[in-house]
Amino acid sequence: MGLAEARTVEVADRVFAYVQPDGSWWINNTGFIVGAADVTAIDASSTENRTRALLTAIASHSRAPVRTLVNTHHHGDHTNGNCLFTDAVVIGHRNCRSGVMAQTIGGLEPIFGAVDWGDLTVRAPSTVFDDRLDLYVDDRPVELHYIGTPAHTTGDVVAWLPEQRVLFAGDLVFNGGTPFVLMGSVTGALRALERLRAFGAATIVPGHGEVCGPEVIEDVDRYLRFVLDTAQRAHVEGVLALEAARSVDLGAFAGLHDRERIVGNLHRALHELAGAPAGSPLDIVAAFTDMLAYNGGGPLRCRA
Repeated sequence: MGLAEARTVEVADRVFAYVQPDGSWWINNTGFIVGAADVTAIDASSTENRTRALLTAIASHSRAPVRTLVNTHHHGDHTNGNCLFTDAVVIGHRNCRSGVMAQTIGGLEPIFGAVDWGDLTVRAPSTVFDDRLDLYVDDRPVELHYIGTPAHTTGDVVAWLPEQRVLFAGDLVFNGGTPFVLMGSVTGALRALERLRAFGAATIVPGHGEVCGPEVIEDVDRYLRFVLDTAQRAHVEGVLALEAARSVDLGAFAGLHDRERIVGNLHRALHELAGAPAGSPLDIVAAFTDMLAYNGGGPLRCRA
């Protein structure tokens, strides 16, 4: 898969999803809403090349500048390219700003192999909110909601277009790939899905994977409950995350790509079962080291 496979999908009138197959590590979805005088974008991408391709796609639908860029969370696949939106104010949750400011771009070769990140600099949201912020694109409301709990991260935001019933869900929803909550919470992610259901969306733009309907929320729910059940057994038996992952049959979830994320998810679940608060810091390096071991020792699949 490469840049050529990325495509723009009009999910409602002048509302677009930018879908990058196959949605694996560092290959995210974004979106944009076209107004008469300006454009509002939802998320950047991971590399200079991918973000410039996104900007080209936006320009093919509107000559108006992108004046607003919303970050759904702080991970670099959604924020590395923020700096290329030179005319835009960047908006995110307060925790998203903190997360972006704490990260660097690149230097991940031991985990993902060589990646051409390009000429990018870290740019964090300059406008932050704690619960909800309403935007307007012309006269169309775009509601930004903090999901209310650590889930994929501690600062997950969704963009809800109530008139079109379109939900940009960020990485609270993976379609076709393994959900990942290492930096958030398994139980929190399950609560977040309850919040997503309540919107009553007809169309969901997931953070990774094809545009879908609300039925995919249930797919994510089933996977997270599988993780939690596996972790609870491991906790009782005194089994560590890597051993638990190696011994469990993924069953219906074996076909999801990036299945090594089961290890990171178990690290998070076991951390909380040991009494740690949802979203509290854990040893990220140890979790990724175990994911690499589960993956046979080589780099994780990355085509960014």
